[in-house]
Amino acid sequence: MSLTMIGITGIIALVAMLFLLATPVSFAMAVVGFIGFSAVTSLDAGTSMVSTVLWGTFSKYSFTLIPLFIFMGQIVFHSGVNQKLYNAAYKCIGHISGGLAMATIAACAAFASICGSNTATAATMTTVAYPEMKKYKYDSMLSLGSIACGSTLGVVIPPSVVLIIIGLSTEQSVTKLFYGGIGAGLFVSLALVLTVYIICRVNPAGGPAGPKFSFKERITALLSAYEMIILFLLVILGLHFGVFTPTEAGAVGAFLAMLLGIVQRNLTLKGLIKAIEETIRASCMVITLVAGAMIFGRFLAVTRIPYELAEWVSSLAVPSFVVMAAIFSLYILGGAMMDSLGLLLITIPIFFPVADKLGYDPLWFGVIITVITTLGAITPPVGATTFVVGAMAKDENLKTVFKGVLYFIPTYVLCIILMTAFPKIITLLPAFMDTLIK
Repeated sequence: MSLTMIGITGIIALVAMLFLLATPVSFAMAVVGFIGFSAVTSLDAGTSMVSTVLWGTFSKYSFTLIPLFIFMGQIVFHSGVNQKLYNAAYKCIGHISGGLAMATIAACAAFASICGSNTATAATMTTVAYPEMKKYKYDSMLSLGSIACGSTLGVVIPPSVVLIIIGLSTEQSVTKLFYGGIGAGLFVSLALVLTVYIICRVNPAGGPAGPKFSFKERITALLSAYEMIILFLLVILGLHFGVFTPTEAGAVGAFLAMLLGIVQRNLTLKGLIKAIEETIRASCMVITLVAGAMIFGRFLAVTRIPYELAEWVSSLAVPSFVVMAAIFSLYILGGAMMDSLGLLLITIPIFFPVADKLGYDPLWFGVIITVITTLGAITPPVGATTFVVGAMAKDENLKTVFKGVLYFIPTYVLCIILMTAFPKIITLLPAFMDTLIK
């Protein structure tokens, strides 16, 4: 059997393990990678490769930033900062038609910028925002759809664990990916807010206006959420000006988040213990995924499938955007069926060389596929974020949440098209910050 056929067989086996046997992604990638690598080389070489990868993954200093950023997000989550963010957004724009849904999206974006988790954002914002929108007789589909879609911003807006993993996997600057994520995240956030505005212009009864607050009350509400501003600026500007490395940024951010929570008495001992437990659980999941992806990536590399695919694609007599459209379609379909991080870790070794061979900016590609896979968090049959929102809104069924999400999926698709047609939406801020520091 040729190397190419062994590689294709391995990919088919991986898909079968994921969807027919329901094997966890990390274990499926590790098993297929080990067996495939051993088939191409030898059992001794396969065993040596696995031990090298596992030791290299779990002992690598750069990977410590993953639990640190997760811990920072968990501290913020258990300190109740989400309530302050929603209150600030609510007082600023809640008085216009659809304003509460817009405020929910804005609060989700702000909370996501530190939390970095779709499901955590979805759970907290459903608890905080849904009762308010229900009180003002908002349409349930609009309410739950805006929460679910706003929560997806958690993996796009930095500090994002997904962008960190992409940076480490493709040897790109995590800081530059963060800047690209800021541009993409703000663009998608504004598009979602505009969608709510249009929906409420067509059907004002779906999003009645809330009370209007004075200018002083709005400023006070904004200032009360100062912790988020401090943490965000500390991480981003500290990274940019070289005050500390990405790993040190995670450590400083986590320490400051904990310090603020303790000083303000918002973080209890129970909350701190819970934050540590969730950090350990999430970190183990992420690092195990990375290890499995590296083993699978070594198998793909030895079969030369990514390089042969890149060569074959570059020789096709079709425009490069046609190839990219096909890749994006696969990401949308894959994101609807499995966890976005697992999908990215499986596919980056395959498609990153293709995008590079076609001349696309690696930074742009890393950010755009992150945005595309977030669609999976709100798209059936998986739609993890949608399930969380449905579970938290106990008086509504899951069908209502999915109907609400349908309002926003065309907006997401349009954003992806525009970011592809105008890549500077993603690359402008990293380029500007590079120029600024020089």
